[in-house]
Amino acid sequence: MNQKLENAKALYMEGIRDGHARQAVEKYTGERYTQHSTGVKDGAAGFIEFFEPFLERNPIRHIEIVRGFADGQHVFMQAYQSLNNGEYKWVTMDFFDTDANDKIIEHWDVIAEYVGETASGRTQVDGATEITDTGDTATNKALVRAMIEDLLMPNGNLDKADEYIAQDYIQHSVDIADGRDALVGMLTSSERALWYQEIVLLIGCGDFVATLSRTTVDGQEYAQTDLFRVENGKVAEHWDASEPVPAAEELANSGKF
Repeated sequence: MNQKLENAKALYMEGIRDGHARQAVEKYTGERYTQHSTGVKDGAAGFIEFFEPFLERNPIRHIEIVRGFADGQHVFMQAYQSLNNGEYKWVTMDFFDTDANDKIIEHWDVIAEYVGETASGRTQVDGATEITDTGDTATNKALVRAMIEDLLMPNGNLDKADEYIAQDYIQHSVDIADGRDALVGMLTSSERALWYQEIVLLIGCGDFVATLSRTTVDGQEYAQTDLFRVENGKVAEHWDASEPVPAAEELANSGKF
């Protein structure tokens, strides 16, 4: 059991699903709690201020932690949320930083609407969940970093797509079909809108690597989270979520990054 991961899960499940926001944030966060979630202020007080009214507005809460892992001081989690018997459905991808006592001291998230079925016919959360190849974590992290720099950032090298992406690439992104060819088609389109500008966080465990990136879509700044599964030296499966970055005057904290 990794206590950092367990504390992050408990903050979610006890604090939000079970409705004990005040008790959970006091139990599982450290001396500081720096917040990057849109609309939530820093600190335990900011968490309570946001989530106590949230709990009142949404008395029926189903939350499932679909995937999660720790990498050093950082934790990644992917969650599915259904509120009020499906009135609202969300996919949330979260990163946490922790202190020497495994308590949470910083949090980033990206929240996307759950649409059910994607262009590939899959959902945004189904697919592989078991972590394997734990001895390959560093290699897989380096592969994902190089792939983002070459394929997703300006001035990369799209000719290297077959070096990074499996031919039978499994896709959970809403608007992209399965397969390497579908991804390359999107990346080489004259109408391409999405460009990655900076990798803010990159953590991994075995065959899974998660990233938080600063991106632009038609010039609008976005926070983008991606979860990649690596198999046989190539990226074989992908999940994501994106969220527009609020204007500076609309921020409740220091921002998405």
